[in-house]
Amino acid sequence: MIACDCYVCTSPDKKDKRLRASILLESANTTIVIDTTPDFRYQMLRANVKKLDAVLFTHPHKDHIAGLDDIRAFNFSSQQKMDIYANSLTEEALKREFSYAFSDKKYPGIPEINLNTITLEPFMIGDIPVLGFRFGKFTYITDANKIEEQEKDKIRGSEVMVLNALRKQTHISHYTLAEAIELVQELKIPTAYFTHISHQLGRHAEIENELPENIHLAYDKLEMNMK
Repeated sequence: MIACDCYVCTSPDKKDKRLRASILLESANTTIVIDTTPDFRYQMLRANVKKLDAVLFTHPHKDHIAGLDDIRAFNFSSQQKMDIYANSLTEEALKREFSYAFSDKKYPGIPEINLNTITLEPFMIGDIPVLGFRFGKFTYITDANKIEEQEKDKIRGSEVMVLNALRKQTHISHYTLAEAIELVQELKIPTAYFTHISHQLGRHAEIENELPENIHLAYDKLEMNMK
């Protein structure tokens, strides 16, 4: 097992240098990040993000919320509270993990947050329409291993989907590589990228060669342009 991890860690391929899963979405007027990972500060600096309008959370696991404190830099530059979008379960975790940000008595320099509860209704962030985690013809899903049939209907018609594929072995809360491929093919998605990849999956170039032509492994700093 240790050899498997080192096999990826020591790879000279830059696509094998994997930080925690997150994604930045930009339109002409609006910039959104999905999840603030423990790597959030570095990811924002690396991408030279100067403006951030909102943060959208997928779920309350620590590897997806731990970097929330670092929105303070954007509070300072915009002189505004950051709009945060999360379901009720994730809201509870945020209030528990970052209680000082939600306290009635706030000291200077804490994250300034405007919390918005996600329901099943579509909503807008700036000029970006959102239905669940589908943005127009782009769908983003992480930390899933089952999607109900009625929810699959919300994905159908997407031109691009980013989907988690943790490893080849079965996992309690993530799709395996084979399961993720099966879902993409079932939903007839023209182009798919797999994210939230464990070192246990193997090296990027080797796994890429095993995938169907329309499916790829995502990698850090990957950029996509959606018309």
